[in-house]
Amino acid sequence: MTSTVPAPGTLPRVLGSARAGKTPTAQDSALQAVLLDMDGTLVDTEGFWWDVEVEVFAALGHTLDESWRHVVVGGPMSRSAGFLIEATGADISLAELTVLLNKGFEDRIDHSLPLMPGAARLLAELHQHEIPTALVSASHRRIIDRVLASLGPHHFALTVAGDEVPRTKPHPDPYLTAAAGLGVDPAGCAVVEDTVTGVAAAEAAGCHVVAVPSVAPIAPAARRTVVSSLEEVDLAFLRGLMTQMR
Repeated sequence: MTSTVPAPGTLPRVLGSARAGKTPTAQDSALQAVLLDMDGTLVDTEGFWWDVEVEVFAALGHTLDESWRHVVVGGPMSRSAGFLIEATGADISLAELTVLLNKGFEDRIDHSLPLMPGAARLLAELHQHEIPTALVSASHRRIIDRVLASLGPHHFALTVAGDEVPRTKPHPDPYLTAAAGLGVDPAGCAVVEDTVTGVAAAEAAGCHVVAVPSVAPIAPAARRTVVSSLEEVDLAFLRGLMTQMR
């Protein structure tokens, strides 16, 4: 798939320690960049979002069905919040609910922000070997910036937030935006994702995907490798994956 240039006003946040545009060597020429999801992939926060949703709707007098958790996981706030409003019939606007959910989530990550097993080691390895790396999330910019303080902004050449692209996951826009910002071909990018929604976005952009399921299962497919934990993923694994799929 051919990459598209992001529309004006949709460029990602470029960080000060960026290594974007690094010329690949013979050793890593197949792997041009690594693009990483945030919630449920690097930080163990998918449960945080559901807990906040349950609490907010309880205050509104509604009980959320546990089966809805698979519907809302991994998607943009507008989709998940909109679904819950429609499903419960709650008397609240999407804008009002978005504020409540973001506030509840921020309160939780201020107290605890556990990393997924293997996340810190993988980020450190990519940084050490100067692999262009981007954080690509459906979360809003205000949330990403809070989480970056714990992940280490120096690990990322740029970040893309869900409220900074015309269409967020499952559309390809976030990953096309990240690839364009790094100056690489999406086909040369390895994406690490934990949800079906994120996987769909990465594959629609033409990237190779490593799926690490968090809440709902993800089946293997062409250009997609499924692992049980980030502890199975390192630079050698990603380079080998890209070489095999060329």
